[in-house]
Amino acid sequence: MKRLILFIGCCLMAITLSAQTLSEQEIIRKMASVAQATKSIQANFTQTRYSKMLKEAQVSEGKMFCRQPDKLRWEYTSPRQSALILDGTNARLTKDGSGNGGRNRFAGEMARLIMNSVAGKYLTDDKAFQVSATASDGEYVATLVPVRKEMKRLYTKLVLHFDPKQSVVTKVELYEKDASHIVIELHDIQTDR
Repeated sequence: MKRLILFIGCCLMAITLSAQTLSEQEIIRKMASVAQATKSIQANFTQTRYSKMLKEAQVSEGKMFCRQPDKLRWEYTSPRQSALILDGTNARLTKDGSGNGGRNRFAGEMARLIMNSVAGKYLTDDKAFQVSATASDGEYVATLVPVRKEMKRLYTKLVLHFDPKQSVVTKVELYEKDASHIVIELHDIQTDR
């Protein structure tokens, strides 16, 4: 009898827990819908690059300003000032952060990668990425594996960490082909929905 009660109790607990757990598609839908509703994001960031070729990680800090659908200013404030600026189809890379820089195709691709990662746009682009998602430790984690040849040459995967309480991406991890990776952590995040 005790075993039967224990078994029924475990079954009820499992049903309750599974009802509270979001499915992978629900997590992706929730992250994508919040991203689409977000008009602008402003944040400070810490970017850490890990590489086998470097003894120590390289740490940069800066500010990010993003306005949908296609404006981004990714400004490094330390250790050196520079900025990556995307305005529609025009992209510039500046050395002094002034905004006066030359057009740069790579800068444009990198700016779009950053903007679309932070804004969560890649979550529903199945032509660009295979997406899987989980919920753990109070956050949603989406793993994006590149499908397009150009992106596969650069990255093996992108990992987006989404805080459901703040409704924003708080961390982006970019894993490169050579086993290097970049971790971008956003803090002091402000959004306009």
